[in-house]
Amino acid sequence: MVPRCQIEVLYFAKSAEIAGVRSETISVPQEIKASQLWKELETLHPGLADVRNQVIFAVRQEYVELGDQQLLLQPGDEVAVIPPISGG
Repeated sequence: MVPRCQIEVLYFAKSAEIAGVRSETISVPQEIKASQLWKELETLHPGLADVRNQVIFAVRQEYVELGDQQLLLQPGDEVAVIPPISGG
């Protein structure tokens, strides 16, 4: 069984509006795919499904797409749910 850890999830922009919080601490498996982590968040806040294709994660301040990449999380890690960054 994969050990679990407590992480801090930070919500920005529309995701914060939907979740109704700017941050929360949740327990997740230490080894988890980015897409599975998103499913965990959707379980907590079903409305997030509406913005799935409009957001990206930042894990320890590194961008991560919501795909099949494996994440190795540590207790206390910050995972941000942020809108896409556009620039000119």
